[in-house]
Amino acid sequence: MKKYSFTVLIEQDEDGVYVAQAPQLKGCHTQGKSVEQVMKRIHEAIELCLEVEKDEYAPSKFIGVQQIEVSG
Repeated sequence: MKKYSFTVLIEQDEDGVYVAQAPQLKGCHTQGKSVEQVMKRIHEAIELCLEVEKDEYAPSKFIGVQQIEVSG
């Protein structure tokens, strides 16, 4: 079985819920009450997304994350 490596972004929303996403896979995200729980769930979500996209998935190279400030 082929192995894949994904970058996972984790944020905490205003209610304290952890939200994780795998930006390399469209629509691949989940949430949990702890980092451990959300990591387990995103692992499962990635596996499901790969099942759906297996013929169309083309890996991309992760470059980095930047934070910017804007007025509004």
